[in-house]
Amino acid sequence: MAKRQKYNQTAVTEFILLDFSSLPEWQVLLFVAFLAIYLVTVAGNLLIAAAVLANHHLHKAMHFFLGNLSVLESCYTSTILLRLLASLVSGYHGISFSGCFLQSFFFGSCACAECFLLSVMSYDRHAAICKPLHYVTIMKSRLCILLSFAPWILRAVLDVFTAFHAFQFNICAPKVIDYYFCDYEPLLMLSCSKTRQAEMLMSVLGSACTVAPMILTITSYVCIISTILKIPSNSGKKKAFSTCSSHLIVVTIFYGTLITVYILPKTDTLKDLYKVFSVFYTILTPMFNPYIYSLRNRVFKDIFRKVFSKLVPMGRI
Repeated sequence: MAKRQKYNQTAVTEFILLDFSSLPEWQVLLFVAFLAIYLVTVAGNLLIAAAVLANHHLHKAMHFFLGNLSVLESCYTSTILLRLLASLVSGYHGISFSGCFLQSFFFGSCACAECFLLSVMSYDRHAAICKPLHYVTIMKSRLCILLSFAPWILRAVLDVFTAFHAFQFNICAPKVIDYYFCDYEPLLMLSCSKTRQAEMLMSVLGSACTVAPMILTITSYVCIISTILKIPSNSGKKKAFSTCSSHLIVVTIFYGTLITVYILPKTDTLKDLYKVFSVFYTILTPMFNPYIYSLRNRVFKDIFRKVFSKLVPMGRI
């Protein structure tokens, strides 16, 4: 109790994120690796977004959602990697109190928005495969815009309540977070305030932002697979499956690693494994997604082939 009072009397102005400081000999290599990942991620996602914006052949619902996902994931990875890169290059692992909560806020917003956007993309594929004759009338431009911005607005409203509770915490434990970014759960562990209400709120918000979209996504794909199996020809089945295979791969990787992270017991023996799986869904997935979509999409491959065919002769000159 005396220890709690001691910490509670001192105003917390910053937290120490341990990042990967337990591997001092790997700091330079980690910086180079994460910098390369960040550049590849941003370049790939912005290239997809630019292609969707500039090419009229891609002004369709599926590509519109993909462009939004690319912009979202650029923001998503920037929220985490920019601070991590600064920490690795400077050796300073501190982050201000407000900066920590802002990072947690933006990360939560992007993660929740991605869950809903992946669900919206699943619904789009469901409409295209299960109701192809009504697809144009279902996925109108106004509905696409609404479905794209609704996840951002919904999560922003939900995060206001989260931030309101978070800023009332009294930090009484040592202000060290053994993680590479500020997540809400590690902040709860540092609080000496009663966190039961905040934990209940996080459970409700977490379910609303992950479980609900995941159920909608699974439901869409159950209907999609059921429809594909009813197609008589193998070529028809292959063509139908190819329209949603890229999205299915992305959804599987994202939810697979996300679920693994949050069902792992929070013990000291598993904390390194917890970090590894967290890196997958927070850093590696946004890097792989644009290449999964572009390499498996004929329209994107044709556009990139035309661009590179124009650039190569210029390079030879």
